[in-house]
Amino acid sequence: MFGKSDKAADLAGEVTDHTAIQGRSLWRDALDRFLRNKAAMACVFVLGLIVVFVVFGPLLAQWSNEEIDWSRMGDIVRDGRPNIENGHYFGLDELGRDLYARVIQATRTSLLVGLIGAAMALILGTAYGVIAGFYGGRLDAGMMRFVDILLAIPTTLIIILILVVAGRSFITLFIALGAVSWLTMSRIVRAQTLTLKTREFIEAARAGGVSEGAIIVRHILPNLLGVVIVYASLLVPEMILAESFISFLGLGIAEPNTSLGRLIAEGAGTMAYGTLWQLLFPLFFYVTIIITMFFIGDGLRDALDPKDR
Repeated sequence: MFGKSDKAADLAGEVTDHTAIQGRSLWRDALDRFLRNKAAMACVFVLGLIVVFVVFGPLLAQWSNEEIDWSRMGDIVRDGRPNIENGHYFGLDELGRDLYARVIQATRTSLLVGLIGAAMALILGTAYGVIAGFYGGRLDAGMMRFVDILLAIPTTLIIILILVVAGRSFITLFIALGAVSWLTMSRIVRAQTLTLKTREFIEAARAGGVSEGAIIVRHILPNLLGVVIVYASLLVPEMILAESFISFLGLGIAEPNTSLGRLIAEGAGTMAYGTLWQLLFPLFFYVTIIITMFFIGDGLRDALDPKDR
């Protein structure tokens, strides 16, 4: 009698342990590894502070981003310096506008450009790559040749052509960046899909009568999620860099809107006159965002690396 009870208790313990092991998913392990990455977590905290600054910073602003302080236009070098008392915390730009308000607007614009550009790459590139890799054959060959043709053209040239033809605005900028951001993503997703569709669980799903659409949604896409997330996180700073370069050339967002790249270009142009603050403040936010996003991307890559599971 006691022997049976002991066996039942052991069996229950084994079931409990097995359930606990099964309940700990690979995504939970990846999250734990990411949380243990001190550099990545520090960058998440810093990026969070920047988001808080963008959201709540306007509550502290005493001037709008378009308002000109005519009383200090006589000598910007002397009267346009950062000053807490007159409400110009970051000083004035070359036209007498409050740099604090303009940095907030520019940071918001640059973050939106990076996030929307990465989202467009994620959606378009993933859909395109999955279709090409899963169905293969002539469809795959034709779709990939189209991608190769676009990749052969300098991406900056494509962005400039779209902005020149369609005009400079938020929408056209997002379209221009989205037109080139998905190309590399599609090739990465296609390569992963070609590997996944030959795996045993895909063959089992086919043998079980599962439709191709269901196989893509239930089996292919979930297994691509790790690679897609990592690449998308690294694509955010690339989109910000691309927008900054375009703005530096004077083809970015038109006035009165602005971005960090545009403010840096303006600050670099007036730096020789002694208005160093016009360059340093936007440059600080720009460099901080780029560095934090790259470290976060590296942390996600390490956390989702299959070799570390």
